[in-house]
Amino acid sequence: MAHTPCVLVVDDDQPTREMLLEALATHGFRALQAGDGAGMRRELEREAPDLVLLDIRLPGEDGLTLARFLRERYDVGIIMVTGSGDVIDRIVGLEIGADDYVAKPFDPRELLARVKSVLRRIQARPDAAQAPVQNARRVPFGRCELDLDSHQLFDSDGSEVMVTHMEFDLLRVLHEHAGKALSRDAILTLTKNREWEPFDRSIDIRIARLRRKVEVDPDNPRAIRTVRGVGYMFVP
Repeated sequence: MAHTPCVLVVDDDQPTREMLLEALATHGFRALQAGDGAGMRRELEREAPDLVLLDIRLPGEDGLTLARFLRERYDVGIIMVTGSGDVIDRIVGLEIGADDYVAKPFDPRELLARVKSVLRRIQARPDAAQAPVQNARRVPFGRCELDLDSHQLFDSDGSEVMVTHMEFDLLRVLHEHAGKALSRDAILTLTKNREWEPFDRSIDIRIARLRRKVEVDPDNPRAIRTVRGVGYMFVP
C-alpha cells in the first residue's frame, strides 16, 4: 500500500489550522495539528510526520526555535509560515534548516504546491543509511572533508561540522562543478531550490556561513571564491 504523506500544522490561529487541515485532507494528505511548541512535541511523540508547516509567530517558543529543535532530531520537511514583511525571519529559518517558506496571507494552492515540492525533494534524497560502508566517499573541501554519502562535513581533526541540508547541497554542487563559476541562479537550479528567489541574498548568506566552516581564513577565502559579476566557484 502506498504511503500517505503526513503533515503536521503548527499554528496558534485555530481558523488557519482548520483551513489548512481541510485543504490538506482534500488533496490526499493525512493532517495533524498543534497550537504551540508543547502541542507539537506531543504530536511528534505519537507519530513522526513527513513534513511540518510551522508558523514563526507562536506563543512561548517561536517557530525558529522549534525549527532548530526539529532539524536536530527529526528527518522531516519544514516549511516556515511567515508574515509578508518578515524577510529576516525567512532567511534565519532557511539557515536553521527549513526547506522552504510561505508568507501570510497565502493562497492555499501555493502552499499545497510547496508542500508537494518539498516532499518530492525529500523522497529524492539518497538514503545514507542504505549506502555500503565501503563506498563512503570523502573529498577535501577547504580545511574540511565532505562525505558525499553520509551528507556530513568533517573538520581536519575528524570532528563533525554541523551543516544544514541546504548547506550540504551547496557544498555538493560546488564540488561537482569545481573550477567553474556558478551564478546564484544556477546554484538555485542545481540544488533544486528554484522556489526561492535569488534576490533575497540567501545564497550569499549561506556562502558566508560555509566559509566560516571550511576556510582557513574566512576573510580571505581560497576554497569558495567570489567571481565578480558571476557568482561563486569552488577551487580544490
